[in-house]
Amino acid sequence: MGAGKWGGIKMSILPKRNELGFYEIRLESIGGLGANLAGKMLAEAGVLGLGLNGMNFSSYGSEKKGSPVKSFIRFSDTDVQIRAASPIERPHVVGVFHEALYKTINVVSGLDAHGIVLVNTTREFDEVREELHLEYGTLATIDALGIAVEEKTKVNTAMLGALFKICDFLDPEAMRNVIRKTFEKKYPHMVEPNLRTFDRGYCEVAFKTYEVPEGSAGKDFVRPQPMLGYETQPLGGVITNPGNSILKDLSGSRQGFLPEYHAGKCIHCAACDTVCPDFCFVWEEGADKKGRPQMFLSGIDYQYCKGCLKCVQACPVEALTELREDIGYAEEHRVPQKFVLAAN
Repeated sequence: MGAGKWGGIKMSILPKRNELGFYEIRLESIGGLGANLAGKMLAEAGVLGLGLNGMNFSSYGSEKKGSPVKSFIRFSDTDVQIRAASPIERPHVVGVFHEALYKTINVVSGLDAHGIVLVNTTREFDEVREELHLEYGTLATIDALGIAVEEKTKVNTAMLGALFKICDFLDPEAMRNVIRKTFEKKYPHMVEPNLRTFDRGYCEVAFKTYEVPEGSAGKDFVRPQPMLGYETQPLGGVITNPGNSILKDLSGSRQGFLPEYHAGKCIHCAACDTVCPDFCFVWEEGADKKGRPQMFLSGIDYQYCKGCLKCVQACPVEALTELREDIGYAEEHRVPQKFVLAAN
């Protein structure tokens, strides 16, 4: 397949192209969900399966689990060379692997007026649209995490299936071949589960289109700027927001799960606090049955919880269990820490 000819005129299979002749996709994720690998596999399927020209690269900071990641994919017809390696600022498609990114990142920045946003979520279209501030365009949703949990795979394969449904010029069979090639040598037992995950993502993605008014422009792209520079830095070089653990919000690092606390089962042994890498557990002083002073666990400060679930594994009485996170659960059940010398 690929760009063919009809009556001597070269036909393109790309549904849209920008002024440079590119069809562009941007994936918004956090480290650990496989967006980088998904971008590579998506580009590979377009190049090897359809003969398109393609490019993939990623952008990340500390390259660690839980930190923001962007993956970029460009396609063009065979007669158009891709010589641009700059980040994609005007995407035709945006894939959002993690809902918590809404808090800190404008994931639809620069989106084409007729663009498509794919979101890994279980919520209703209008609710997601409101949080994204998406006035018009097409919104696609898929429960990629639920599929991954059931098939014992990762979110990225389910998202790839949904992306192939969106990019209907791509050949799903080419992606299945890439999946086989990626896993068959090192992880042959993961080939079939990932194929099922891909097929479910392809079949289960849902769409809702919000009418685009005539003449509407796409989203403005806003390039993030540092808060402090040579013109805005306070005199004396004072750091107004030190990068310490107390002020940090780790909720965006969670990959869909968090610990649920069952106070009635807790024996206050502090096994959870011993293995916790952050300040998640909140303790209060009280008296035991004999009147002796003792520390009692009052709850979890989910601001610091990155969903590692080490506490669930350590708890000897199942007072902590794994829970799939719903939007708003952490805010509703959070017990805030009380640090005397730090504003929270």
